[in-house]
Amino acid sequence: MDTTMEVRAAAVAGTFYPRDGGELGCAVQAMLADAAQASPWLGQPKALIVPHAGYIYSGPVAASAYAPLARQRGLVERVVLVGLAHHVALAGLALPGASAFDTPLGRVPVDGEAAALLRPLAGVSVNPAAHAREHALEVQLPFLQQVLGTFRIVPLAVGHASADSVAAAMEALWGGPETLIVVSSDLSHYLPYEHAQAMDRRTCASISDLDPLASHEQACGATAVNGLLLAARRHGLRPHLLDLRNSGDTAGDRSHVVGYAAFAFTQEGPRAH
Repeated sequence: MDTTMEVRAAAVAGTFYPRDGGELGCAVQAMLADAAQASPWLGQPKALIVPHAGYIYSGPVAASAYAPLARQRGLVERVVLVGLAHHVALAGLALPGASAFDTPLGRVPVDGEAAALLRPLAGVSVNPAAHAREHALEVQLPFLQQVLGTFRIVPLAVGHASADSVAAAMEALWGGPETLIVVSSDLSHYLPYEHAQAMDRRTCASISDLDPLASHEQACGATAVNGLLLAARRHGLRPHLLDLRNSGDTAGDRSHVVGYAAFAFTQEGPRAH
């Protein structure tokens, strides 16, 4: 891909997370340190599901998935980031057409060669507008910068698409231990606390069983999640629920909450016969 393409500027610094790099680094490190005490090492994850709200709401839940990745620093070289396009009507999946993404912690290069492998796939386009204001992928970058250091990204915004098309994009870049897949999704939206808890528990049970989600009311990123579940079944991955909370548990009132879960997907060992 053309290395002269524009750099995608941080769009939600100062709203979803701190604008100042020093403040942001300290905030992320604090969340990672808290999560590290409660996050067991389950083996190298091939994929993660993480939430994407403002850090005061979902940051601690996301940190539960990212903290163990510190062990993978220097090993993971490419992160395939997949999440809902919230602001632009989109058919299929969109690459950003950018050479890098900026955050207050620095610049993250886009893996142009890997992105080029996706261009021939049905439903994959280049749509900078789908990424320009999108928070779902951006909020993952400071966590990844802190735990991985140097890496490249392949950002994919998901619109009206099939789980098969999402899985095909993931599998085109599946690779080995150098490649991590991160799906960005929140769970239920704006339900009363107890209602949200019940729905989110059912959603997490489906994910744990690798059963596709039936509705975007369960998870705003249901299409991306279902694509990962399809690929996980094909590749023998096992999901582990790391954390399940909602905004009523973290920083919001309980009259209308948003649900957050973190999952790690690891390679399942051989079954006993």
